[in-house]
Amino acid sequence: MAEVREDDAGKPAQRTMTPFDDIYDRADPRAFFRELGAFGYSTPHHAQRVFRRLAALRLRTPGDAVLDLCCSYGINAALLNHDLTLDNLYAHYTSPRVAAMTTEELTEHDRSLFRARRRRDAVPVIGLDIAPNAIAYARAVGLLDDGFAENLETTPPTPDLLDAARSIRLITITGGASFLSRATFRPLLETARTPPWVAAFVLRTGSYEPITEYLAGNGLTTETYTGHTFVQRRFTGAAEQQYAIDAVTAQGQDPEGREAAGHFHTALHLTRPAADAGTPSLDELVAR
Repeated sequence: MAEVREDDAGKPAQRTMTPFDDIYDRADPRAFFRELGAFGYSTPHHAQRVFRRLAALRLRTPGDAVLDLCCSYGINAALLNHDLTLDNLYAHYTSPRVAAMTTEELTEHDRSLFRARRRRDAVPVIGLDIAPNAIAYARAVGLLDDGFAENLETTPPTPDLLDAARSIRLITITGGASFLSRATFRPLLETARTPPWVAAFVLRTGSYEPITEYLAGNGLTTETYTGHTFVQRRFTGAAEQQYAIDAVTAQGQDPEGREAAGHFHTALHLTRPAADAGTPSLDELVAR
């Protein structure tokens, strides 16, 4: 359960987002799509077009790769490299047919599904997440070319991860940014052969500045898309909504029309070397 306290009227006041901890490390992603789908979780949908455009710009040499941070079950990799939408994935994983499968049957089915929907312009994707079962699934069905269940916030990276990190040209994030710090980014940036670009959809309830400040110290400039924000999901209830409104307001942002209207929202941040900033512009990358 989310942490709560009492407000001035003696009613429970939520202090964090509602956690969905029990769905992030299952043997397969059915519970993830079932439970988050109930609240319209949509960040990977918004990221799909942007990440495809960035991958086409950044991955030009054989061996170049995307690193998806907090990759979960490989959802961003599925949308990046396959002719599928997030709605397709929701329909698939919540269908009665899939609900009746064992994990082994689903893994075999998904392996064939993703193989059949693979795009000709597919790019290598490395996944990093603290959830070993989610990583294992994404690797087993062919979504990740490599995957690492490691927590760089608490433990130094393994030699295998560092070896894979040399090929990183683009880092993508659609969730979990609030759990990350320079501890995660430092070894990745120090190891990559070329300074990677970082594209992150970050909830407005927290600050991304500690990360952008560290990246700036490594010669990387962060731009924030100002055209609009991106819906993350509906709130689980009034207490979570009030938490979000309070948190966004504390960040100096206006919740009207966004959190006050019933949804968490994210902002898109793109970090790249100063020489690359603005080429192309964020407006071009996000354009529909």
